[in-house]
Amino acid sequence: MPADSPCPVTRAPFAHRLRRTADRVADRTPADRDRALDGLRALALLAVPVGHWLLGGLTLQGGVLHNASPLTSLGFFAPLSWGLQLLGVFFLVGGCSSVRSLERARARGASTTAWLRARSVRLLRPVLGVAAVWAVLIPLLQALGVPQGTVRTGAVLVVQPLWYIGVYLVLTALTPYCVAAGRRLGGWAAAPLLATVALVDLLRYGPWAGSVPSWLALVNLVPGWMFGYQLGVSWAQGRIGRAGARTLLLGGAALFAVLLLIFHYPASMVGVPGQARTNSHPPSLLVLALAAVQCGAAMLLRDRIAHLLRRPLLWLPVVVVNLSAMTIFCWHQTAMYSVALAFSRLGAVPGLTTAPNSPDWVAARLIWLPVFGMALVAVARYARRFDGPWGLRGPLRAVAGAAAALFAAYALGVV
Repeated sequence: MPADSPCPVTRAPFAHRLRRTADRVADRTPADRDRALDGLRALALLAVPVGHWLLGGLTLQGGVLHNASPLTSLGFFAPLSWGLQLLGVFFLVGGCSSVRSLERARARGASTTAWLRARSVRLLRPVLGVAAVWAVLIPLLQALGVPQGTVRTGAVLVVQPLWYIGVYLVLTALTPYCVAAGRRLGGWAAAPLLATVALVDLLRYGPWAGSVPSWLALVNLVPGWMFGYQLGVSWAQGRIGRAGARTLLLGGAALFAVLLLIFHYPASMVGVPGQARTNSHPPSLLVLALAAVQCGAAMLLRDRIAHLLRRPLLWLPVVVVNLSAMTIFCWHQTAMYSVALAFSRLGAVPGLTTAPNSPDWVAARLIWLPVFGMALVAVARYARRFDGPWGLRGPLRAVAGAAAALFAAYALGVV
């Protein structure tokens, strides 16, 4: 090699660079960080896109994309929904985290109102971001010749997971009351919520169901989702130990079996088109039984999870997911829709735009999952900016707010 030739640049192998990054992240993690809680949150968050990507299909009819569900034709997907709907863990972690956050805020001298305002802003910024972007995308897609039905399908997909943010905001606002209930009732603080849902289910599914108004089911919305949240609050207060966790696990499993086999609750945890009854909108007693199983298992496995996450290579993805939590939650449906929209020009694409009614569709859809993941990573590079302060001033902030409001109005009309 000539003396004046530049020296070749050597790059460390990818595995070596990954290890160094993981070690650096592990070294910067505070010693008192609750890694088990972060791991459970990451697991519950990842179940959201995987569940939507597996249990939600799209069909192409007359050049228009329509939503479709494999649960309509593929009954074996129903038990799969038990493991993919980790809302029990999601709200358990939320309740536990909220209590700790509130305690830290009060220790700093902040009021409960100030704490709630800060938590609400952190939750709403990403939602307003995705709403504002879609308010621009809708007329843009239509101008590009995308059929109105296809645009509507995209809007429905995007809105589907966002209603959980509204529920979570309500539960966050009720955190002080959950704390008081935990102090008064200890590990049994969630029992009245379970009893409320059981009573509503008895009224709407019992022999007198024909005389019960349909709106009664809405009573289950708050107590149904608060069940896991209250368990998280009581857990954070130290009111639920290993004996309580085993009671949740075994009692929840027994109740789940009775409701499924004797009272014939729908097996799927998500709504199935064409079925009169649904477990999740609003939550039925079966959802709470499953949440009890999930929460009990999470509590019992907490120490093992914390030990495993001491390994830097396991801890690194948990940190990445937690840092991108709201981005993943708000944008995963946009990622799947973008892929389907791009390939819909090719016609019927197995696992993407064909009817989800055969094992072949399942095999093809599994191949598409990494593609959806890569699309989400690409979207997240730009969408993550909505998680933090936007830095918009005056007119720009007003425009973004107006766009988000327009999409909200459109969404109410199509969902």
